[in-house]
Amino acid sequence: MDKIKLREKIKEAKHKCLEMCVNAEVGHVTSAFSCVEIVASLYYEIMNINPQIPGWKDRDRFIMSKNHGSVITYPILADLGFFSQSELDFFLKNGSKLGIHSKVNVPGVDFAGGSLGIGLGVACGLAYAAKLNKENWITFTLIGDGECYEGSIWEAAMFAGHYNLNNLIVIIDRNQMCITNFTEKLLRLEPLADKWEAFNWETITINGHDTDQILAALSGVRERKNPKPLCIIADTIKGNGLTSISNKLFWHGAAPKGDQAKIAFEELEREVIK
Repeated sequence: MDKIKLREKIKEAKHKCLEMCVNAEVGHVTSAFSCVEIVASLYYEIMNINPQIPGWKDRDRFIMSKNHGSVITYPILADLGFFSQSELDFFLKNGSKLGIHSKVNVPGVDFAGGSLGIGLGVACGLAYAAKLNKENWITFTLIGDGECYEGSIWEAAMFAGHYNLNNLIVIIDRNQMCITNFTEKLLRLEPLADKWEAFNWETITINGHDTDQILAALSGVRERKNPKPLCIIADTIKGNGLTSISNKLFWHGAAPKGDQAKIAFEELEREVIK
């Protein structure tokens, strides 16, 4: 897929995600918009997956540890053919598979979570099992920077570093926000890269909204010679592109309504693909 087509797919996913959350009157719009470029790049360009065989044993695994952002995966999975596009219209409705947090009964989803901090441990287990079984698939996991307050994250990071799980790729959605405060005011995380490196990880810092940088950071993951697991710190903006709600506190889990929703859709329509 060329760069323009990927960015068009991202715009389409953002529009559908916003539509789903506005219609449901709830949803993690800001969390989704901070990581959409990352998730789309993984699904459309990087991961080996097969929509016709969602449980294909040789597929790459994706663990959405910050599972409140999973609403952005739904339009992407539907577009790829994991399930019908019509399913998106039933988001959060009775009987729908599509919830606030994704579940493993959704085709294409490898992880069900809610409590923060548990996804990296699952990802470590998958990567370690692949190593033991001499499998070639890769485990990718997306974690929120607020998750890095959880001790389970650092237990898992220590495990991965010790066992040289270089088939494990962690991407941190570094939007510098939690629900009620900014991370560096709430409890300082910096120097974040140094912390991961101290646990025997290779680290890279990128612009998490720049697909060129995302793809460059991920392009060689199958041929890595470095024995260390890889942590990509992706600098992002929570609610990126929606000026009325971006980088603002207390929008976690809330969908814009009324005039704010109208403005949000208008902003998306004006977004220029280049």
